Amino acid sequence: MSSSVATRRLPSLDRFGWLMALYAENHVRLRRLFNTSDLAPGRHISSVGDGLDLRVEVLLQHRYTTELRVSYTMVDPVTGMPDPSAYLRHYHDANQLEATHCYIGRRWQDVLGMYPLPAALISHRLRMNTFLGKWLEYLAERGHGEGTLRLESESSAEILTGA
Repeated sequence: MSSSVATRRLPSLDRFGWLMALYAENHVRLRRLFNTSDLAPGRHISSVGDGLDLRVEVLLQHRYTTELRVSYTMVDPVTGMPDPSAYLRHYHDANQLEATHCYIGRRWQDVLGMYPLPAALISHRLRMNTFLGKWLEYLAERGHGEGTLRLESESSAEILTGA
């Protein structure tokens, strides 16, 4: 066994259990807003009249999993990409919602390197998914939900993105 593997400490089950509980809580928060398994692939916009329209992009729709990007319709002036944004993986059968990464180009590998210690990876996921939980609560408080969500037409997508 190499010394680098032998010296790594595995995160305690408590932190991992906490992360799984956070995924379950975020699933409940998202389901209060809308049911992702019912969303058609493409871009959806939720507008509640506060000037901060929410964009929900269904990237992949599988039988038990939906992959999404949630962002505002604002763009970062440096990158030209939506900001803030979070990539989500919704496991319908397990009732879990995971933020896989936040912001364009900022996957965990970009932040932590290719071979982070397991405890560092768990801590990073805890921070991202805690942020997601707070953001979902905020969106619900602002009034976003199934009643405000509509499929974005191609013409409005071109206007918003400047394409």
